[in-house]
Amino acid sequence: MTLRVAIVGACPYPVPQGSQVFLRDTALALHDRGHDVHLVVYGYGEGVDESGLRIHRSAHVAGGHHTKAGPTRAKPLLDFALVLKLRQVIRSENIDVTLAHNYEGLLVALAAGARPVVYQAHNAMVDELPHYAGFAFMGKAIGRWLDTTFPKRAEQVVVPHPALAHYLVACGCGPGKVSVIAPPASSAWFKAGATESDCPPIIYAGNLDAYQNVLFLKHVMERVRAARSDARLILATRDNAEFDGAEILHTPDFATLRDVLEQDCVVVCPRVSWSGYPIKLLNAMAAGRPIVACRSAAHPIEHEETGIIVEDNDEEAFANAVLQLMQDPKLRNGLGNAARNAVNAHHSASQFAESLEWVFERALIHRR
Repeated sequence: MTLRVAIVGACPYPVPQGSQVFLRDTALALHDRGHDVHLVVYGYGEGVDESGLRIHRSAHVAGGHHTKAGPTRAKPLLDFALVLKLRQVIRSENIDVTLAHNYEGLLVALAAGARPVVYQAHNAMVDELPHYAGFAFMGKAIGRWLDTTFPKRAEQVVVPHPALAHYLVACGCGPGKVSVIAPPASSAWFKAGATESDCPPIIYAGNLDAYQNVLFLKHVMERVRAARSDARLILATRDNAEFDGAEILHTPDFATLRDVLEQDCVVVCPRVSWSGYPIKLLNAMAAGRPIVACRSAAHPIEHEETGIIVEDNDEEAFANAVLQLMQDPKLRNGLGNAARNAVNAHHSASQFAESLEWVFERALIHRR
């Protein structure tokens, strides 16, 4: 059954960040299955989208130009403009189902009166909201209220990992309403690279927001350099920043990130925020790179099979794992190849889209 699907993201697009990459890959996966897909986003982004998707942009809002995640003064106006655009698209394109990505996308879809709504959860607000400026004191309480109030209003909820599913069920979403579907990725995005360097760089690829726990790497590197003074930490990011003890490599788009991950390196993920799903891990796995990650965010990794998992914020264990991979090309190659194979086996776009189709069918039945 071919469906007319509106995918709404309350965000600038395109932007080379995990949420926007997930949004694009979702739309492409459904498009490739033959569905009529309409991407509804803010009226601005960075660069040019070359996906070929049908994109509907909301009206321009004065002051609305930020691309980093988190609250801004312009957000309420941006979201109101997006509500109006989504209403227009639902009517003009005779939309069958609305897929709302991330929390603000859900709020926009509900405000627009879209039905049925499938909520593609990226995280839990009780976990992420306290990391943003101004929410440190009441962030958990506000986040918990949001989590218990809005996700259950969607006809169906899709989450990327079981921990978030259990949490949202506890927040009032019926167990039959929540489906676990891991995000898509493909090894075809990357060339298989060699693992021959005597001193491969240590790569962190992503934004430098507080919830990423990047400052933890400073202490890890002090331990690593005590054993290997020639160790290099490279932060591959689109953010303009300085970081003591690290090289900043500007990666404004996926092409530059691909160049980074196709070299021999050790990828690190210091994040301990449990509810999200770091797309950076899937990219590294698809590229065949060995990974060291903290347990709470290491959702797609099998310990010592497709990467190395350490306990959250354990500097010594993290540093030892990095050193082990730096000094053992055979281990880097083995873990990287296994990670690449795991992506092909469990994260294909066709599997992802087919699973979403079953969720859409349940949402349509529920609405009828």
